[in-house]
Amino acid sequence: MLKILYFASLRETLGLGAESLDLPPGVADVGGLLNLLIARGGGWAKLGAVKNLRYAVNQEMARPESPLKAGDEVAFFPPVTGG
Repeated sequence: MLKILYFASLRETLGLGAESLDLPPGVADVGGLLNLLIARGGGWAKLGAVKNLRYAVNQEMARPESPLKAGDEVAFFPPVTGG
């Protein structure tokens, strides 16, 4: 089971801040998980359109090729800008 967290505008777009998901067979990394989520369609497809989307696995910054295992916490968040 993965715990997936969504922050900022992603939370608003998807209408949820977190979900649990069994680690699907064939999904071995963050990029694979992202592709699986995008394939849901609707608001999920917008995940693929976020420029500079950031990822974290177990509260450590990650890359698309970062491996996943059952029990991991994965967070997706858009880049933050400020002034």
